[in-house]
Amino acid sequence: MAREQELRAYWKHNITYIAILLSIWFTVSYLFGIVFVDQLDTFKIAGFPLGYWFANQGSEIIFCILIVVYVRLMNKLDRRYNVYED
Repeated sequence: MAREQELRAYWKHNITYIAILLSIWFTVSYLFGIVFVDQLDTFKIAGFPLGYWFANQGSEIIFCILIVVYVRLMNKLDRRYNVYED
């Protein structure tokens, strides 16, 4: 029974990580790239408006970073709950 509770806690942590990371991705790709693009365009990165940058490059870069963050978080979580693979 204790192992079942550990696995439930493991999945709760996993779902929490996924929800947080998807919220960040949604914010960057949808809100920054579409909704707030006019406000962000007042700032420039390397001569390009910030809203344009988020819509064309920023969301992809952030998505790749979030993948790396998720892998690291899950590796730590797997070791914490002793469900890792070598």
